[in-house]
Amino acid sequence: PEDLKFGHVVHNWKARWFVLHPDKLIYYKYESGKKESFKRGTITLAGCVITCPYLEYENRPLVMKLETNSSEEHFLEACSREERDEWAAFIMAAVDKLHTGNVQSSTKPKRKESSSQKLQDINLSLVVDSMYDVHSGIKMSSHVEQGSIFSNCFSGSSVVDWLVFMQLALTRVEAVTLASALLEEGYIRPVGVRSVEALRNTDLGEQFLDDSTSLYSFPEGLKKKGSVKTEMSLTALEMSGKVQKRGYLLKQGHKRKNWKVRLFVLRSDPGYIHYYDPTKDDIKPAGGFSLRGCLVSSLDDSGVPSGVKGNVQGNLFKIITQADTHYFIQAPTLQEKMDWIEAIRQQI
Repeated sequence: PEDLKFGHVVHNWKARWFVLHPDKLIYYKYESGKKESFKRGTITLAGCVITCPYLEYENRPLVMKLETNSSEEHFLEACSREERDEWAAFIMAAVDKLHTGNVQSSTKPKRKESSSQKLQDINLSLVVDSMYDVHSGIKMSSHVEQGSIFSNCFSGSSVVDWLVFMQLALTRVEAVTLASALLEEGYIRPVGVRSVEALRNTDLGEQFLDDSTSLYSFPEGLKKKGSVKTEMSLTALEMSGKVQKRGYLLKQGHKRKNWKVRLFVLRSDPGYIHYYDPTKDDIKPAGGFSLRGCLVSSLDDSGVPSGVKGNVQGNLFKIITQADTHYFIQAPTLQEKMDWIEAIRQQI
């Protein structure tokens, strides 16, 4: 979340790292590709008015203006139009939520709900299953804090990024609430002195997210579940989509490069393809992958494309996943090939 900010005292543009909280926008100094740990300023969102795009600056179409309740003006420039509009939408959602909350509190006192109570309709265990997915789950890595190395961790801001990217939350504000519920229910835990102390000393919803320095991991009991080395981590969420197409296709193996008949099933919302070994059953898939970010293309039958081996009868097409895994597939007829390509493209 790096943007340019127009300075208040010295009127020039400066690179700043922004973190959106439910009631404020905090920004940090950003130099040489790194974010400083101490904040440079805070923009209070209650009563804030957003102008996007703000076109008063010539040759700067990516600027938006935030005017606070105290008439303080802040000018922010994004890296792209999409990023500018996305930030504006997130900030406006936070402002609207604050306004709605103030209206409710002024009419009737309301007992504070926990994050879990706010998300009664969301199955948190399914969210955690999705976080473990080999292909589209949250990426875990090692982090260093005060000389100690913590493995299989992820930052608070990466949790929010992932929840929004997977459309499990519509806005970053909703993602903060969902992540806080995961923390409250023990599906994830703080790691390192900094995060543990923050959990003890600050409000749960405030301390947790959109902070790239806070570290979290899955509890020990869940780590074993996530370490199973299979081609695909099967989750209930993957199988919950509506079946859009199914049929028998030839699939080239990743290791032996031999061709085998597989029953392919394409589901939507979420878009997934699973394939089954017809000599066994159609209950547990032999493999599968998310269609998010996939590329699918028809291959010419004249000649053997690079990466393809063995007996190629024709009607060949290729799927490249977001993780850059290449699947080579043969359909029984040209029409079937085109139908599969079209059905897949509708889910990407």
